[in-house]
Amino acid sequence: MMKIRKSGDRGNANIGWLTSNHTFSFGQYYDPDHMGFGPLRVINEDWIRPGAGFDTHGHQNMEIITYVLEGALEHKDSLGTGSVIRPGEVQRMSAGSGIRHSEYNASSDEPVHLLQIWVMPRTDGGAPSYDQKRFFEKGTASRGFTLVASGDGRKGSLQIGQDADLYAGRFAADESFSHKVEPGRLLWLQIITGSVVIAGETLGVGDGLAVSNEEVLSLDAAEDAHVLLFDMVP
Repeated sequence: MMKIRKSGDRGNANIGWLTSNHTFSFGQYYDPDHMGFGPLRVINEDWIRPGAGFDTHGHQNMEIITYVLEGALEHKDSLGTGSVIRPGEVQRMSAGSGIRHSEYNASSDEPVHLLQIWVMPRTDGGAPSYDQKRFFEKGTASRGFTLVASGDGRKGSLQIGQDADLYAGRFAADESFSHKVEPGRLLWLQIITGSVVIAGETLGVGDGLAVSNEEVLSLDAAEDAHVLLFDMVP
């Protein structure tokens, strides 16, 4: 079964310094039909004005992945980590028993555009931790799917506390790709740029696709496309 979540149907928040689209219920946006998908709880597409950001705040029992699309995001946390995340890099923060952090646009004159993703962990508690890694170099034309996060850290991916694989996919126009689905697992596809055709349906920028009880996900890139694919337990 496949179900499209159209970009325009997402929740939206605009508080001046932050504009955010919510794929699933978040903050003041509540939709009982879109509370998450499997362990995937949040996909927020954020635009943060220059010099602005989230003041220090806390999280518990959540795997948080930050994927910067444009600009740069400055991160500081209670573990003593200080870093700047740029396009091509992926950040993973396991909140565990509790962590506090802040996130600010690192630029004083350009906005930062990012996806923030929350995945529920397999178990609560544990020591909080942080990791960040570059997967794509600026100007390179990587093709196909690259594993950027997983429950076991294989193939150099960032390790998270859940049986969930996150792939970043980059496809040229007219390129086709198939992803085999292991029995009982769920997929979520999120379109970042471009468009793809799946089972005769075209998905564009900001669209999502929930996939269950399928053996293979096959896509055709209608134009150059950048997508994220989650492969996870129910």
